Amino acid sequence: MGLFDSIRAVFGSNAATEATKEADADDLFGMSTAYVTMEADLGFQSVDQAALCFSGVDSTDFADTVDEVQAILRAGEEETGTIFDVHEDSHGWEWVILQDTDPEDLVTTIHFAADQFIQRGYGSRLLSAVFGFSRDGDRAYWIYSFKRGGYYPFAPSTNNERNQQLEFKLESVLNGELAVEEDESYWYPMWPDTPRGHPWE
Repeated sequence: MGLFDSIRAVFGSNAATEATKEADADDLFGMSTAYVTMEADLGFQSVDQAALCFSGVDSTDFADTVDEVQAILRAGEEETGTIFDVHEDSHGWEWVILQDTDPEDLVTTIHFAADQFIQRGYGSRLLSAVFGFSRDGDRAYWIYSFKRGGYYPFAPSTNNERNQQLEFKLESVLNGELAVEEDESYWYPMWPDTPRGHPWE
């Protein structure tokens, strides 16, 4: 199984058959307090960005759904200050990328975007929500899998290697505050397309 096939297995069709529950955007609210714990207990600060990853489908209704999400986010930019962008990565996945210095706004806005997909009947197209953190040059992410209904940590280091010691530290501190995925085989790394980039770049 190649790298891309592995990605598909975790976030795509195989995961759908092993899904623990239907997509529930309310699970994302756990990140509201996790931001505080990440900084207070671990010294990690938000990178002021978060992203929603989804798999597109070739239909007019789905395109209308994406347009609707963008229109509402655009209307909310003035109120929350949350800037957004939408793009497709090299795997063919689509991302709603959010920027805001207030982590609470990031959580609220990404929840809203995910809920719009669910309400329109496209919850099965949601793959993950990704929240980024940094500390002294190190990066760490909490990734929420909509297919599995749980969070898991991802701490990339150089040369496409993972800092597993840090990942287990994140799990030990945040488990209980976040619904952490128990099966570590589903802690899939979401490598960025560019060195030192974020998974959504």
